[in-house]
Order: sequence, then structure tokens, then C-alpha cells
Amino acid sequence: MRDRGVRYTLVMSEHVATVEWVRPDGVGDEDFVRGRYSRAHEWRFDGGITVPGSPDPAVVRPPRGVEEAVDPEEALVASASSCHMLTFLWLASRAGYAVARYTDNAVGVMTKNDEGRPFVSGITLHVAAEYSGERRPSAAEEAALHHAAHEQCPIANSILAEVRVERVTA
Repeated sequence: MRDRGVRYTLVMSEHVATVEWVRPDGVGDEDFVRGRYSRAHEWRFDGGITVPGSPDPAVVRPPRGVEEAVDPEEALVASASSCHMLTFLWLASRAGYAVARYTDNAVGVMTKNDEGRPFVSGITLHVAAEYSGERRPSAAEEAALHHAAHEQCPIANSILAEVRVERVTA
């Protein structure tokens, strides 16, 4: 018997990432509590790939931050972009448009909310799609595909930031 007011949802899929940080050798307790430690860490995914992670080097400068690593905010922007792209490609294929290339120079903006806490307040996807084959969407048809992709993207449906799509020419 269900409890009233409780919404039960069918789990469609589960996504697991392991994030691990280990205090570097030579960094003692006192160094740690004074903030003198590396923020470098790893993201491990079930497909076997490991991605180096670190705060944005503009926020935590080397050697405590790592310029060659992905920061969480970049990962959020890339995740929103990738989700939109995958949804767009699927919708375009269903509509009979053969996409040959898709490029997005996505940009996320961090600001502070009303309580003064930083958050990614907006993500703009600068999308250029190239098509092959006989069927090519008009600008309005492509805009409709992007709108539908945005509406159906689980990442865009999961974040507070406004996600905008701007079509650019290839």
C-alpha cells in the first residue's frame, strides 16, 4: 500500500562515478588544516576511464590546483552540452536529417545567488551543425530540433542554471 503524498518513480538508469582524493605525501596535519595541500583528485567512471580533476586554476592556483585537470564547473558545462548534442542527434536522425558534424563551444557563467553563494547561473551552447544527404533542415526546423533537444535533455532538466542554445554557422 502506498503512502499518500509520496511519489514513486521508476528508476530508468543509474550512473556511478568514483571521486577520490588522497592527501599527498609530505603534507602533514598542520599543512592540511592551513590549506596547504593539493586539490588534485581523480574521477573514475565505469567504462574504465580516469579523468584528473581539480578546482579552476584561477580559483586555486598551482601547485595546489592543477591547470591540466577538469574542474567541476567545466564538467557541468560539458555535461549539459554533451546531453543536448546526443538528444539533438537522436531527434535529427528520427526526422531524417543526416548530421555530418556538430560543434558546440559551450560557455558557463558563475555568479552569486541572493545569499551570496557562487553558482553556475547560466550555460550558453554555441552550436553549429553540418548536414549531409538530400534533406536539410530549414533554420526554423533546426531551431525546433534544438528546442525539443533542450526539453528532453535530462541534464538540462536537472540543473538550476538557464541553458540557452545559440545557433552559429558552421
